[in-house]
Amino acid sequence: MSNPGEGDLTPIASTSQLAAYLATGCKTPDRFRIGTEHEKFGFRLTDLSPPPYEPKGIRAMLEGIATDGWQPILDHDQPIGLTKGGASISLEPAGQFELSGGLCRSLHETQAELDAHLAEVRPVAERLGLGFAPLGFHPLARQDEMPWMPKGRYGIMGRYMPKVGSRGLDMMTRTCTVQVNLDFASEADMVRKLRVGLALQPFATALFANSPFYEGAPNGLMSNRAEVWTDTDNARAGIPAAVFEPGFGFERFAEYALDVPMYFVYRDGRYIDVAGASFRDFMAGRLKGLEGQVPNMGDFADHLTTIFTDVRLKRFLEMRGADAGSPAMMTALPAFWVGLLYDDAALTAAEALVADLGAEALMAVRAEVPRAGLDASWRRGTLRDIVGPLVAIAEDGLAARALVNAEGEDERIHLEPLREIAAGGPTQAEHWLARWHGAWGGDTRRIFPEAAI
Repeated sequence: MSNPGEGDLTPIASTSQLAAYLATGCKTPDRFRIGTEHEKFGFRLTDLSPPPYEPKGIRAMLEGIATDGWQPILDHDQPIGLTKGGASISLEPAGQFELSGGLCRSLHETQAELDAHLAEVRPVAERLGLGFAPLGFHPLARQDEMPWMPKGRYGIMGRYMPKVGSRGLDMMTRTCTVQVNLDFASEADMVRKLRVGLALQPFATALFANSPFYEGAPNGLMSNRAEVWTDTDNARAGIPAAVFEPGFGFERFAEYALDVPMYFVYRDGRYIDVAGASFRDFMAGRLKGLEGQVPNMGDFADHLTTIFTDVRLKRFLEMRGADAGSPAMMTALPAFWVGLLYDDAALTAAEALVADLGAEALMAVRAEVPRAGLDASWRRGTLRDIVGPLVAIAEDGLAARALVNAEGEDERIHLEPLREIAAGGPTQAEHWLARWHGAWGGDTRRIFPEAAI
């Protein structure tokens, strides 16, 4: 989740102004970039328990990495993130360590950024007796065993979540994801990509499933992280039906966003709890406790960060459906979406695969995916039937970009883990379950040294 910050102070006067703000994200294709975010669980090497903020925990991690040119981000004088050169390191509520990467032109740059990040994390973690493992849901710890980070917005969310769903606190403390942020050229291009992204997000969830354990044992799921999202806060999550309505565009999304309940207002370095309040009331100067005040564009930008749809629209698109996974899968995720969405022929082919699938049908497959994974129903077959065709489309899209590394290899090399699954190999969740039933002898604790980065 985002680090705090007060942005554009321009007062908001109309919904069309919000639509115009979203439209400023439009870019010519030569300016399209790739922004990748990925999270990982910390664990103590001695007993595999999650590290606290302090002592010898997450704060010390931030302070150790900050010696390498990163600048601290503070919340009430406590470091809760770092920033450097357009990238940032932020903390999820239980200290899940997140890199929000910079804007990369190619997937080769994305890979190099990930490699550099892990090279910074490892020596600091080793000195502190810590390890980090990217998994979709914490495989061992109970919710009450997870620490809380001193980040103002998380206190507000933690109080509000149990009022609107049964799994919100699990989402905050026991899940990790990998996502990619991508650009659009126009309103029409945004709509195409958003619809295809939402339609294929259940497939991405199944393909990248990596959370088959709950408190030390198999949970009957491929992605417990995805299951958590089915009852976290459905007023701001899932697949918004409005996206598939005729005439959908920036203004219709802005209208949708205004109906998502607020969490907070950020003023003078502190979060003001307005959880459940209406942004429309805020625009009318009727927000309780802030009567007479109207929001600015920075408030709307903050509000967008509290919308948790499977694909989130800001001034770019966030693909949000995947479990955190191995370093190879962290790069495969942006490779998959860049291949599908950044080449017009590939996007057209992807559209054909999901033609005539409306919100209701997508919600049905989304509900089945956490348990069934790639065996979830899809038209007359299963999601597994379209692994090969989709990976082939992504390969064609990346080949068309013709961006090569120093060895002359194009971006298709980053799809290799997905090729293996398309050829019949296991997903990450299936791999771990095979280990649990085989070499591990039912000892789930062994996942941490094997998944550690």
